[in-house]
Amino acid sequence: MPNKKAAMKSLRQDKIKHERNKAQLSELRTLSKKARVLIGEKNQKEADTALKLLESKLSKAAKKDIIKKNNAARRISRLRSQWSKIGAKA
Repeated sequence: MPNKKAAMKSLRQDKIKHERNKAQLSELRTLSKKARVLIGEKNQKEADTALKLLESKLSKAAKKDIIKKNNAARRISRLRSQWSKIGAKA
């Protein structure tokens, strides 16, 4: 337990931020899984809308330092390249 008042406040704030970040990471994982499933099913239109939403959420998470910027870029890039492959085959 912290001894100083400022350290106690910081601990309270960190708990709140941790819960918020945990919720956003969970949402990112869910959206990512949904996009991967749609790409696997070769459903290009629905996969595109899912990817657009995921890209937006990943960019916002990177902007708020929930995930690193390059992590977001790498995830978007890999999913987009998989998406483009199903478009070429269809």
